Amino acid sequence: MDDVRPHAPRLWAVVGATGTGKSDLSLDLAEALAARGRRAEIVNADAMQLYRGMDVGTAKLPVDERRGIPHHLFDVLDVTAEAAVAWYQPRAREAIRQIHARGAEAILVGGSGLYVSSVIYDFRFPPRDAGLRARLEAELEEHGTGPLLARLHAQDPQTAARIDPHNGRRIVRALEVLAQGERTHGAALPEQPALWLPGSRVLALGVERAALVPRLDRRVERMWEQGMLAEVERLREAGLENGTTARRAIGYAQALAQLEGALTQDQAIAETQALTRRYARRQVSWFRRYAEAEWLDALGGIDADAIVEESTDE
Repeated sequence: MDDVRPHAPRLWAVVGATGTGKSDLSLDLAEALAARGRRAEIVNADAMQLYRGMDVGTAKLPVDERRGIPHHLFDVLDVTAEAAVAWYQPRAREAIRQIHARGAEAILVGGSGLYVSSVIYDFRFPPRDAGLRARLEAELEEHGTGPLLARLHAQDPQTAARIDPHNGRRIVRALEVLAQGERTHGAALPEQPALWLPGSRVLALGVERAALVPRLDRRVERMWEQGMLAEVERLREAGLENGTTARRAIGYAQALAQLEGALTQDQAIAETQALTRRYARRQVSWFRRYAEAEWLDALGGIDADAIVEESTDE
């Protein structure tokens, strides 16, 4: 584990469900740190914001709205590439090491729980076996998820219960790990997670469910108003439909279905809203397990200066 001196640059994490204002808080926090002579840079921990061109549907902050603060690991993958947390972890940690080497604080921001966890906690990934995975993927292609999920239930019922039964990629990965004699991490934290960098602070944004749902529903409507279909049309030309991860993203899969005539616009929006609400619920459950999380009311007015002042006094 990396050693952090008492006055060494800190790692911050700004986490929470979609639509809770994580980007705004990360910028406010960076400016509050800078006002005290502690420069800060931001590192992305949203799996879909890794992709170039996926802007409207991910609420990616435009470059001209980033207040001159350096941002890392945004727009680093083509939509045809697979976003995998085992790929992401070493790159995010290296970005943080380099930020700290420059004497700046690092702010990790995003709502992809496993991605955040892979950075802030000691987190080892099970090994990979390309040949084994290819055989399992061939089975998936031929027989669908049913037989593979049944096999996973027999070998690891807890992991099987956590995985979306329609998510063939996750089922294949779990079976690949088990076949190599390893325990699946099941997209879960270690039982007693230890911080990768001691002294890290985790700021978790919360919104009461009754207030969050209408915010999320309106956010989806704005996606279509702001050009979601046009964005997906452009991404199709870049190979979106050939991607293994990007084409399944919430909103993008529905926009593709609308363009193909399988859904009306009203249906695409309604389906995206339902999936977004469900995803936000999973995000809250994930981050609630973080013992270090400092929960903040996202709608109550957050004083970034006070947060930084508190960290200065530590």
